[in-house]
Amino acid sequence: MKEKHSFRSLISLALLLVFSTALLLPGGQAYGKSSSQSSAKTYTVKLVSAELTSNDHVGNEWAWSASVDGKSLDVGDSITLKNAKNSIILKSYAVEQDKIPDEGSAEKSISLKSLSSNKTTVKLTVTVTENRGRYSGNKAVWVFTYQISKK
Repeated sequence: MKEKHSFRSLISLALLLVFSTALLLPGGQAYGKSSSQSSAKTYTVKLVSAELTSNDHVGNEWAWSASVDGKSLDVGDSITLKNAKNSIILKSYAVEQDKIPDEGSAEKSISLKSLSSNKTTVKLTVTVTENRGRYSGNKAVWVFTYQISKK
C-alpha cells in the first residue's frame, strides 16, 4: 500500500514540475529584461501563506505550487526581483491527488505603478472542482497570500 502512495506522490510531483516549468514561465520575455531601464526598481515578493479555506468533499491529499515571474516559492520564502520593470506575475496552482486529479489555478499580473505603499498584500484564490463521483461539481478553495515590498 505504501508503494502505491509513493508512486502516486511521484506522479503528482511530476505533474507539478511539468506545470511549474511549462505554465509558470513568463512567455517570450527574458527574466528581468525590459525595454525601459530608467524606472528599474528592486522588489521583494514573499509567499505569506497557502491555505485551504474550504473543502466540500473534494479530497484530502493536496499538492500546490506558487511562483513569482516563473520562480517557485514555498510558504515563508521570498524572492528579490532586481531591475523589475512594469509588472510582476503571480501564479498559484492546487491539485487534489486522486486517480483523476482535480486541479485549479490562478494568475495575476501586478502593475508596479499600481503599488501605492511600500508593502502590498495580494491574494490569489484558486478554486478546485471535484470532477467525478457523487460529489462531482463540489468545490474546494485555496487562498494564496503574497506580500510585495518596494526596496
